[in-house]
Amino acid sequence: MASSSTPPPPAEPKSFTAMDKEMLNIGGTCQYLTCDSYDFLPFRCESCHGRFCQDHRTEAGHKCAHAGEWAAKRLQQQANRTASPSSGPKPTVLTASQCSHPHCKTLIDTLNAVGVACSTCNRKYCLKHRIPEDHDCKNIIPLGARQSVRGPSQADKARTALGKLKLWGKEKQAAVLPKPKPSTAASRAVALNQLKRTAKGDEKVPLEKRLYLHVEAEANTTTSKLPKGAFWYNKIWSVGRLLDDAARGLQVQNVNNRGGGEEERLRIFHVEGGRLLDFGEKAEDVLGQGNTIVLLRGVGPVSAAA
Repeated sequence: MASSSTPPPPAEPKSFTAMDKEMLNIGGTCQYLTCDSYDFLPFRCESCHGRFCQDHRTEAGHKCAHAGEWAAKRLQQQANRTASPSSGPKPTVLTASQCSHPHCKTLIDTLNAVGVACSTCNRKYCLKHRIPEDHDCKNIIPLGARQSVRGPSQADKARTALGKLKLWGKEKQAAVLPKPKPSTAASRAVALNQLKRTAKGDEKVPLEKRLYLHVEAEANTTTSKLPKGAFWYNKIWSVGRLLDDAARGLQVQNVNNRGGGEEERLRIFHVEGGRLLDFGEKAEDVLGQGNTIVLLRGVGPVSAAA
C-alpha cells in the first residue's frame, strides 16, 4: 500500500561564489566611477575622504577633486608646531638684563645666557651666581619685603655685644687693677700666691712654664656649668690651644674646630688688655701672671672687633 506521507523538498544547493550578507558589513565598494570592486580593507583618501580599492587609492589613481589638500594641511600643522606659541622679539644686548649680583656684569635672558630666578630674594642671577650661597642670599632683603622683617644682622649683633663687652671690661679692669698704692706690688704677690694654691691644670706642665690665670665665662654669651675658675696653662701655648683647655675646664661647649659660623665661635677677651685675642698669638706674649680672661661667643673676629 502506498504511503500517504510526502517526501521532504530537496535542499537548495549552496553556492561557494555567493557572499554572505554579514560579510557585506565589512569593508566597502570602491567609489571610483568606473570601478565597483568590493574591498574588505578599503583605503581612505585624506583629501576628498572617499574610499577606494588598492588600484585607485592614490590621488592620481582616482583623479581626486581635492588633490594636494591633505599635504598642504600637514605642512601648515608642522609649521605651527615649530613656531613658538609666545613668539616675540629675540633677546638682544639692548633688551637683556644684568645679573643681580653686585660685582657681576653678565647679561642674562639672552640667547647665550639664561637667567635663573631666586625664590628667596626675588632676583634673577646668571648661572655662576644662581645658588643662594654664591650671591649671599641670607643677607639680602627680598624684593617687596619690609626691611624690618629680617632684624639685625650678625655684624650688628657683634658690634652691640662688643660695645657691652668693652663697658663690662672697664669695670672688671677697675676691680682687677686697683689704683696704685705703696702696697700694690705686695698685694699682687699675695693674690698670685693664693691663685697658685687654688689653681688647677695639667700636671705635666713644668712649674717654670706655668701661666696662672683667672678664667670666666660671660653669662650673656656663653653657658657653662662652672662660671669661673683658677687654672694654669703652658705659657708657650697659642691662644687657640689655651682657649680649648679653658673651655674644657669650665665645661663650655666649644665648636670652633667643627667649622661653624662666627655666631657659634668662642673667643678670648683679655680684661687687662681690653681686647680680643687672636688664636695665633702666643700666650706669654699677650698674657701675664694673675691676669683675667673671659670666654665669649659670637662677638665676631678680632679684625672686625678692633
